[in-house]
Amino acid sequence: MQAVQFEQSVASILKRDRRYDAQAYLFLKDALDFTLKRAAATNGGQVRHVGGSELLAGFRDHALEQFGPMASTLMHEWGVRRCRDVGEMVFRLIEEQVFGKQESDRIEDFDGDFDLEESLTRPFVPASRTQPSGSATGLQPQGA
Repeated sequence: MQAVQFEQSVASILKRDRRYDAQAYLFLKDALDFTLKRAAATNGGQVRHVGGSELLAGFRDHALEQFGPMASTLMHEWGVRRCRDVGEMVFRLIEEQVFGKQESDRIEDFDGDFDLEESLTRPFVPASRTQPSGSATGLQPQGA
């Protein structure tokens, strides 16, 4: 699909539903391309349909790759806080006939097996340092 047509479809969606920023839809399109390429790489180079959970994983991975520690902040700013939000955008694009779907595709496929916000922040949280009991500094007395 050409960029102008996609942008017109997003503008049409935003007239009816302002929950998600236009940038979120543009990123979703990029994340779908990312996911389709990854799926083709594991399918002998053949493009195939990707389901909700696979697209969610691609969305998350692409966000981490593109935005690093800012991924969660950007998604939050764009209105994308849960996996279901990705599905809501997908189904708006299906209504606009921008994305296709199979008969078995359902919005519930985007309920997610993970917490989107947590999955975008967890890789950047420093590992907690455990301290041995009885030692506030973590140092052990000599001879211990």
